[in-house]
Amino acid sequence: MSFHLQPATAPTAILSALAQEQHGLIDLLQQPRKLSHAGRDFWLGELHGQPVVLALSKIGKVAAATTATALIERLGVQRIVFTGVAGGLGEGVSVGDVVVATDFVQHDLDASPLFPRYEVPLYGRTRFQADAALTALLFKAACAALASEPSGGQEAGAVQSFPGARVHQGLIASGDRFVSGAEESRVLRDALMAAGHPVLAVEMEGAAVAQVCQDYGLPFAAVRTISDRADDSAHIDFPRFVDEVASRYARLMVEQFLKTL
Repeated sequence: MSFHLQPATAPTAILSALAQEQHGLIDLLQQPRKLSHAGRDFWLGELHGQPVVLALSKIGKVAAATTATALIERLGVQRIVFTGVAGGLGEGVSVGDVVVATDFVQHDLDASPLFPRYEVPLYGRTRFQADAALTALLFKAACAALASEPSGGQEAGAVQSFPGARVHQGLIASGDRFVSGAEESRVLRDALMAAGHPVLAVEMEGAAVAQVCQDYGLPFAAVRTISDRADDSAHIDFPRFVDEVASRYARLMVEQFLKTL
């Protein structure tokens, strides 16, 4: 049976790569119902009076592109917002900070000599921009979330764990490898910088979702909590950071964001 929402009720899709990043949001979902499609579970319902779909992109660019396409084709979403974690690459981007993407580049894409390094073949571009209006709302939501003083509970602990946390805006790089060594991180950052791409953070999905949304003309924005500096300590306490910090950041930021729609 075909399932497709009408434009008047088209939801906002909230994507994450890892299940832990959405546990708090699923718990808050009103009138939840689950739809399974393309090997994925999509949770539909309402948050703060807004129709939403919660979904996992899964890890990597191909998996993320499949999920984004399913959200658009099957569920008729009107916008996609990605929350998750990333490794910090830019100067001054620290663990516990948040990066709101202005645009995306695939750091592992190289079709030279047919096309310049990093350029997406047949698109004539290297970067895909996030939607400006949606990004502005997400940036305000991230700032409000980090500045908030929750009355108590787990979210309060997450914010208090990084009292000096900052919100950055800029370029995010995506690629199908987990960047976890100091030398690998330096080489990646220097190569992108030399090509005119001063990157702030690195992850594995955003650029793929941005390209799909560009193809469909759909607004897309993304926010990433910095879990590590993409160096030799990148593996340390990663699951704990996602559970105790990133998932709670995501909950605060998504709640603030939805209140502004």
